[in-house]
Amino acid sequence: MPTAVKYRVALNAPVTLADPDRLTSQSSTISVQNLVHRYENRTALNGVSFDVGRAELFGLLGPNGSGKTTLFRILSTLMVPVGGRAIIMGFDAAKEPNQLRRQIGVVFQAQSVDIKLTAAENLKHQGHLYGLHGPALDGRIKEILGRVGLADRAKEKVETFSGGMQRRVELAKGLLHHPTVLLLDEPTTGLDPGARRDLWQYLAVLRDEEQVTVIVTTHLMEEAERCDRLAILNEGNLVALGTPAELKQEIGGDVIWLEAARNASDLASAISARFGVEATVIGDNEQSRIRLEQEHGHRFIAELAEAFPGQIQSISVSKPTLEDVFIHRTGHRFWTDEENQDS
Repeated sequence: MPTAVKYRVALNAPVTLADPDRLTSQSSTISVQNLVHRYENRTALNGVSFDVGRAELFGLLGPNGSGKTTLFRILSTLMVPVGGRAIIMGFDAAKEPNQLRRQIGVVFQAQSVDIKLTAAENLKHQGHLYGLHGPALDGRIKEILGRVGLADRAKEKVETFSGGMQRRVELAKGLLHHPTVLLLDEPTTGLDPGARRDLWQYLAVLRDEEQVTVIVTTHLMEEAERCDRLAILNEGNLVALGTPAELKQEIGGDVIWLEAARNASDLASAISARFGVEATVIGDNEQSRIRLEQEHGHRFIAELAEAFPGQIQSISVSKPTLEDVFIHRTGHRFWTDEENQDS
């Protein structure tokens, strides 16, 4: 049974750059190769593979239980996979964790700042873990707090900060040692819409101005839209990979949702027979609806209403979304009603 790995960098260990020869031999900053991981009788990752390029903002999108958190733990060297490899900056995450940890920054979903310390004190302790000290560390703390908009709050205790400001301290900790790769697990958890927007704007600055490769796990569609590319996961499988625009283009038309007045399965079968289109029933029992993909959907809904008078209770048409991509690839919705209530 694989064991978890404690995330620790030796005290006073100097921060060194990755060997250029190792980097030039790799075509991607991150290469995930057929990763497999299991928890007792459940498969969390089932042969997941993808590459992430330099200075790319890459998203891992999936509902609860999709495997994205397990994948994040493997990439951040906290867990050793059952099979496959994760290569980051030329280092194997499982075999060379100590070398890799000096190259990456990690921001976990759970809070790791000490709220009884000031922002600067939190960063000073973080810097000591990476062998930074003296004027060089003080200068870097001043620089990074300025970058996250907290230079004027450096000497204030973190417990006085808003949730968004505390998250910026977390981000500053992850960036303090100039990482080439930044890993963030659900980074906007608990933030208000304004703080979420500010965080994503800063991630774009990191990508564009500092050439940092960023991987973000998320279950929010609007955040996934901000990524350069996405890996969409479901039940441990990689079900889609590409830019948000590319993925939505595969739908090939508008998305139509119908609510049947009576039996959804009977109406779906009748629509398929009448128009030669695939009509899929999504959901169970009273919550089930019929989904269609059709070009010029606004015209087609008029034909549907005319063909089945009294059998359609409601109808809507929209352009494809990332959730439509998920449904198209998996046959079910991103969230169940129960998950929506819990989230």
